[in-house]
Amino acid sequence: MEKVPYLGKSLTRWRVGQSTFLVMPEMGARLMNWNITLADGSVRDVIYWPELTTLDNFHLVRGGNPVLFPFNGRCFDRGEIFFWRSPDGVKRAIPIHGIARQGEFKITSIDARGFSAQFLPGDEARAAYPFDYDFVITYRFEATALSCEYALTNRGTVPLPWCAGHHFYFTLPWSEGTKRSDYSIRIPATKRMKQDKTGTLVSGPDLQPEENVGNPALIDTFHSALRNNEVVFGEKGRPGAVTVKLGTAGVPAPENCFVTWTLADDSPFYCVEPWMGPANSPEHKIGLHQVAPGMTQKFSVSVSVR
Repeated sequence: MEKVPYLGKSLTRWRVGQSTFLVMPEMGARLMNWNITLADGSVRDVIYWPELTTLDNFHLVRGGNPVLFPFNGRCFDRGEIFFWRSPDGVKRAIPIHGIARQGEFKITSIDARGFSAQFLPGDEARAAYPFDYDFVITYRFEATALSCEYALTNRGTVPLPWCAGHHFYFTLPWSEGTKRSDYSIRIPATKRMKQDKTGTLVSGPDLQPEENVGNPALIDTFHSALRNNEVVFGEKGRPGAVTVKLGTAGVPAPENCFVTWTLADDSPFYCVEPWMGPANSPEHKIGLHQVAPGMTQKFSVSVSVR
């Protein structure tokens, strides 16, 4: 573990076995890059990070693993985007993916295998999510894997609503000379949904258990009612596949979901996102969890390469 200068600030670099992890815990608790040194000495990026010249709008960079909290995706209040109605009946503004990815964190523990960091909500965050809470993120790093746990503790007197998630930007394609259609993905979903322009969940596409990653029908789809907690994707017939696990139970809760997304046909990344539930949960309630006063709830995911 070491500090490395980066665009006027510093990031922390962990080397664990053949893996290197780059993080700026204080800025959104964001994992920026994960790469693996292969047996032939070449380096494979698992988590994509672009070349930057400035840290302005760091939270909008398409790369790494932005933290989605307290809600995933786009929230709506009665059809109006980027608002939600809190339990006290007040309509509140909230950005896409919530308030943490653009927020500050303080490191609460750090060692050679990872760190924990606590969210420090500013004025905008407190206005959007007006509760008394501790939100802590813990990363643990391994030679060819990582795990990340969210822990939300209710310090107040009213229940805390939340439906958090991850936005992993995976490098894809990762082998020279390949294209997105050379990769396949296995998603054990029995229900698929999309979000319409008013925030309502509508039926999604009919997909096979194993699909070509180049299939455009995968974009912006919520895959739920999962038969197990693993999504696996990789090059057809070659080692090095990525496995993303949602939670620790073999079969997740029915409202838990994976989201598949990318920006364009030629984007150097593909996002496979484990979420507690689909977007706009405060309104439709699917996947919306409540943390009772004095209690803590956790949401964990893991990623491995094999």
